[in-house]
Amino acid sequence: MKILITGGAGYIGSHTIIEILQHTDWEVVSIDNYSTSSEETYARIEAITGKKVLFHNVDLKNYEELHKVVSLYNDIKGVIHFAAHKWVGDSVENPVKYYENNVGGLANILKVQTECQIPNFIFSSSCSVHGNIIELPVTENSKLNVAESPYAYTKQIGERIIADYINSQKGKKAISLRYFNPVGAHPSGLNGEIQPQPNNLVPFITQAAIGKIKSLTVYGNSYATKDGTCVRDYIHVSDIANAHVLALEYLLNEDVALNNDIINLGTGVGVTVLEAIHAFEKVSGVKLKYTIGPKRDGDVAAIYANNEKARKLLGWTPKYNLEDMMLSAWKWEQYIF
Repeated sequence: MKILITGGAGYIGSHTIIEILQHTDWEVVSIDNYSTSSEETYARIEAITGKKVLFHNVDLKNYEELHKVVSLYNDIKGVIHFAAHKWVGDSVENPVKYYENNVGGLANILKVQTECQIPNFIFSSSCSVHGNIIELPVTENSKLNVAESPYAYTKQIGERIIADYINSQKGKKAISLRYFNPVGAHPSGLNGEIQPQPNNLVPFITQAAIGKIKSLTVYGNSYATKDGTCVRDYIHVSDIANAHVLALEYLLNEDVALNNDIINLGTGVGVTVLEAIHAFEKVSGVKLKYTIGPKRDGDVAAIYANNEKARKLLGWTPKYNLEDMMLSAWKWEQYIF
């Protein structure tokens, strides 16, 4: 049985491939246009798993090329769709790029799914679909407020497209997985996320610790939280990867009657910025220098998940704690330095 992974050379896609190759008998076909990754990722996957990955250089915006490649395989039983631009700030500056890729690319892969009769679909979504949320912890039924960025809006649109698509099809199933804050790297330290310019907290921490960036700024310390800094739900990327495998296994079960569902992926525990910094200092032995800066526009004080549905429906339990996340991220940073 083959599984198609879009964006397989990327951060979460590559870790999901590793999870599949290490814990299932599925064969992976990966497609990626390497806009934010490279083919070198597959060599790292092989070093960790001892297995090769079938891969193709494909841009999802090119429907003809996408259809041509997927048509090469007649036994694909599921698609796990990661391939999307994901940086909030970049989406504000370049919204059309995000709509073309994240929305247009999704439409193309769903068309190919129909043409090639692939029954199951897993969508990489985000807790950002909730916008500025008041209710905590966040459940799957929490209100979807106005999206705070074009990126977040593409995830709202994507979930709606998938719901409409599944409702129009017979024999198709889908699950959208809403990530909270994926961090860390493979425990071996041999695979992780490459961010030349850090875009979220943990890469800022590791790059400051190793000297790639000169300073670390904590944006705001007057929020109504335990230490005044923002609270987020950080989750290890390998736990995220494991959830994708469990979600697809769930859809592959012929006794499962659902057509379309949405599931949160988070630890359910809120962590402040300063708690994350102190956890890194503990596992790395590196004392970080940081300054307190002004609050950033659009930052909410706190957001964390209710993950009860993932636990009950998928049998999923996060295995890695905050220190594990920081240690693996630090190993990866030292590996690529």
